Amino acid sequence: VQLVESGGGLVQAGGSLRLSCAASGRTLDIYNMGWFRQAPGKEREFVVQVALSGGSTYTADSVKGRFTISRDNNKNTVYLQMNSLKPEDTAVYYCAARLGRFSPYNYWGQGTQVTVSS
Repeated sequence: VQLVESGGGLVQAGGSLRLSCAASGRTLDIYNMGWFRQAPGKEREFVVQVALSGGSTYTADSVKGRFTISRDNNKNTVYLQMNSLKPEDTAVYYCAARLGRFSPYNYWGQGTQVTVSS
């Protein structure tokens, strides 16, 4: 599975951005796709995930109500809509995929930088 993110950039606090992640390869075997982020000096943290079959989602409390994940199975693409952005959302955002509900996320994109200015 190959993952390619796009859509990062610089935005002012309170603004919005939408990230995209296009999957290729063994897309029919993907169970979940998700987004993680890593801020400078911090560990990578989970943000949100979606089940490609059924569409159920799970969102970290830190972004609940502001970030939304969606999918387009026809395009093998997931999106992360980020609203009401805060400076603490500044991080490199990574798209990830796993092939089973209890499998680790083994497939990662290259990451895209999101910078929120105050």
